[in-house]
Amino acid sequence: MRALRQAITNRFNLESLRMDAARTDSLVPLSMLALLAGLLTGLVIVLFRLFTERTLVWIGFMNDAENFEALSWQWRLGLPVAGGLLIGLLFHWAPAAMRQVGPIHVMTRLAYHGGRLPLINALVQFVSASIAIMSGHSVGREGPVIHMGATSASLLGQWMRLPNNSIRTLVAAGIAAAIAASFNTPIAGVVFAMEVVMFEYTLVGFAPIIIAAVSATTVSRLVFGEAPAIFVPSFQLGSLLELPWVVFLGLVISCLGAAYVYGVTTVERRSASIPIWARITLAGLVTGLVALVVPEVMGLGYDTAQGAMIGKFELLALITIAIAKLGTTIACGGLGVPAGLIGPMVVIGATAGGALGNIGGMMVDTSVSSPAFYATLGVVAMMGACLHAPLAAIMAILELTANPNTILPGMVAVITAFLMSRIIFRQEPLFIAILSLRGVDYRFDPIALALERTGVRAVMSRRFMAIEAEVAEFERVQSLDNQPDWVMLAEGRDILAVWSASEFAKLETRAPAPEAETEGETEDAEIAAPVANLPVEGPPFTTVSLHATLREALAQLDKAKANIVLVADTGMPRRHMIRGIISREQIESTVRYRA
Repeated sequence: MRALRQAITNRFNLESLRMDAARTDSLVPLSMLALLAGLLTGLVIVLFRLFTERTLVWIGFMNDAENFEALSWQWRLGLPVAGGLLIGLLFHWAPAAMRQVGPIHVMTRLAYHGGRLPLINALVQFVSASIAIMSGHSVGREGPVIHMGATSASLLGQWMRLPNNSIRTLVAAGIAAAIAASFNTPIAGVVFAMEVVMFEYTLVGFAPIIIAAVSATTVSRLVFGEAPAIFVPSFQLGSLLELPWVVFLGLVISCLGAAYVYGVTTVERRSASIPIWARITLAGLVTGLVALVVPEVMGLGYDTAQGAMIGKFELLALITIAIAKLGTTIACGGLGVPAGLIGPMVVIGATAGGALGNIGGMMVDTSVSSPAFYATLGVVAMMGACLHAPLAAIMAILELTANPNTILPGMVAVITAFLMSRIIFRQEPLFIAILSLRGVDYRFDPIALALERTGVRAVMSRRFMAIEAEVAEFERVQSLDNQPDWVMLAEGRDILAVWSASEFAKLETRAPAPEAETEGETEDAEIAAPVANLPVEGPPFTTVSLHATLREALAQLDKAKANIVLVADTGMPRRHMIRGIISREQIESTVRYRA
């Protein structure tokens, strides 16, 4: 692999590509890389979907991977318990760092590790999520595909040794590609990545992410066809007089969303002391017991959501499914089942919205929209309430329905649910709430985002030179002839001090006492004999990796209480590894210009 990478480097001048990728406006190289990331992610998601959707059918256990309702009561109870125990034992034996999976793991790596995601965690995610989905836990596949898509793109960037700022963009591209390939919704994938995970909209960021979503969707459609994950018939609002009821729907769904976020975080906090194997097994037991009465809670539930959207269920069934799905998903998510938390929102929103549509129809005698139409609005409102991503929710439902008539009532429902969740319940988005519970600060202000988008390669000065700790006076003066920006004082491989060229020129050397002259000394010897010792204490400095962003460099400067940062191959302050130098003033001026 190393030889292959070196051959590619020599052929395509990857060092120049890395330099371009370190800049904020590196549109062309990131777009090319995003195309590759999208294709790779598309293949991974297709493999995951085929494995989870076809395995039970291929072995003859079920005729439809979603038809858990057809199983006997023994299987509905035993299958989730057995799956939970198997996942629990897998996580019990795995090191703690290896069992960090899902969107929370991706966002943590974005916050603290420059988006560098390890392969082993993605493999654990693939296996554990497959077991959870096939054993009928009340989960979704979105969390796992986000993790695997982000890792696929991140590994591509790591393999090419790209700077962290460009890897961060590739991770966003991988997330968009994963959502697009999973749901066949490329626009929603793009908006989701920008709104839910990255918390930013940039023109430079949009192009690579769109390219990745399109390429991944193309791969997915070659295998699964062009039909979306959930088929929604064409509906429209019966009358503008129904808008107050749509607002009421948003209010009710926001309560469910707040309960969902609060429930997941509370269960996780209170169960933290329970062994991991027992927690996940308990989640399977809860799912199995509820499934004895309400089998629709098992699995992804897309068939249930679609049933609500085509008017398959009566009022009592819709209410029962919504409440049961809410409870089982809180148990699975809070107790640590390693799968998605977004898919269940679709089921809860669809059934709760459908129930409210039925109630509204019974309250008035005039013609109203179909209850199935309100099921569609319930999905939008639930996503807005839980994720605080109104635009992503609207784009998702627009692509799923291919019906522009859903936009106006959808906007009313989602903004109502969002405002209620944010203002009345003071609830944070689901993923941010879980990150806060685990002590991870994922809030990026505009300055931090500006720093995150630029790599140190794009700003650092390469005009530096190193001199030995003891130099003759004429060598000290001669060292400035090349007009370096920085001068380092070295002793072997170690860096003792760093000065700017202007500071170095002002240094007063401490010359040792002259020795008695001896006869026969030449004039040249007299010039070289006085050795001037430079002070070994200079301004405080620190070191960062060549892949770091300006945000990481500034954080390191703050931690070391320094104003100079050396950029090295591995983050070690060794003379032969230094590739550039940056001052705090340069970073701050860059932010003022680009923020």
